[in-house]
Amino acid sequence: MKYRRLGKTGFEVSEISLGTWQVGGRWGSKFDYTLAESIIREAIDNGVNFIDTADVYSDGESEKAVGRAVRESGAAVRIATKCGRQINPHISKGYTPEVLRGYVEDSLKRVGTDCIDLIQLHCPPTDVYYRPEIFGEFEKLKEEGKILNLGVSVEKVEEAIKAIEYDNVTTVQIIYTIFRQRPRERFFGMAAEKNIGLIIRVPLASGLLSGKFGPDTRFAPGDHRFFNRSGMFFDKGETFSGVPYDAGLRAVSRLKELFPAITPLAHVALNWILMTGEVSCIIPGASSPGQVRSNIEALVFHGFTEEQKRAIQAVYEEDIKPLVHQLW
Repeated sequence: MKYRRLGKTGFEVSEISLGTWQVGGRWGSKFDYTLAESIIREAIDNGVNFIDTADVYSDGESEKAVGRAVRESGAAVRIATKCGRQINPHISKGYTPEVLRGYVEDSLKRVGTDCIDLIQLHCPPTDVYYRPEIFGEFEKLKEEGKILNLGVSVEKVEEAIKAIEYDNVTTVQIIYTIFRQRPRERFFGMAAEKNIGLIIRVPLASGLLSGKFGPDTRFAPGDHRFFNRSGMFFDKGETFSGVPYDAGLRAVSRLKELFPAITPLAHVALNWILMTGEVSCIIPGASSPGQVRSNIEALVFHGFTEEQKRAIQAVYEEDIKPLVHQLW
C-alpha cells in the first residue's frame, strides 16, 4: 500500500481507502454485520488506514460496524463520517448548529469513540455554504475535543470552491472519474494552494467503470442504480456519475478496446484518478472481501503511456463531456 498526505489534517492515508455505503451487503439488502466486518478487516489487513462512513448509511449500522471492526483490529485507522442528510426535508433551514451538534454526538456513540477524526457535512444544500454559523459550530466541537477535523462532501465544484473559504475546512470529498473531469479543471489547483485533502468518492461511477455491466444488467429495486438514474431521490450525479446508462456503456466499450489485457477495467479507472497528484485518496466501496482485494490490486498498475492518456481523454471529450461536464 502507498500513502499520501490528507491535506491540513496531517494524516497519512492509504491511496486506496474504503467507502462503506454498501459495506453490509448490496444496496437494498438487509445489513449483514458478519459481512461488513469481513470487508473492513480485509481492508485493514491489506494496509487500508482510512475508512469513510456516514450516519445515514444503513441507518447508522455502517458507523457501528466500522467502529467495532477498527477497535477489534487494534490498527491505527482514521475514521471519517458525515452528517446532515438525516434532515428532512433536506433544506438549508433544517441545518442548525443544535441539530448538527446532535448528529455528531449520535455518531460518537455509534462509532464508539470520544473523538471523530474527520466529520464531514454530507452534501448539504448550496445555501448552507453561505452560513458561517454552521462552520463555526464545528470549530466549537473541535475545541471541545469531539472532532479533530471538519470536511465537506460536495455535489458541485462551485460548492467546493465556496467551502474552502472557511479556514477550518480541511478536506473535500468529491466525485472525480474518467467520466467526471471538471473538478480537476476548476477546483484541484485551488485546493492544493490551501492544502486541502481531496477524497474521491464513487470512483468507478457506481460500478459502470468496472466494465462488468451490460445492456441486460438488472439492478434490485432498492439499488440507487435502479431508482435514482433521473435524480428522483437525490442528486443524479451520485448514480453512474450522472452519465446516462446507455451512453456510459458505449464509452466503457471504447475503454475496454484500449486496454484489452487489463481485467478488471476498474484498475484502469482507479489509476487514472491516482495519476492526479492533488488527490489524497480514493474510497471505492465493496460488497465482498474479494472486491476489497481487487481494488487494492489496482496499485500494481504500471502507469499509462502518453498515447493511452490521449485516448482516454478522447473517449471523455467525444462521448461523455457533452452530456455532463457543466452539470457538476
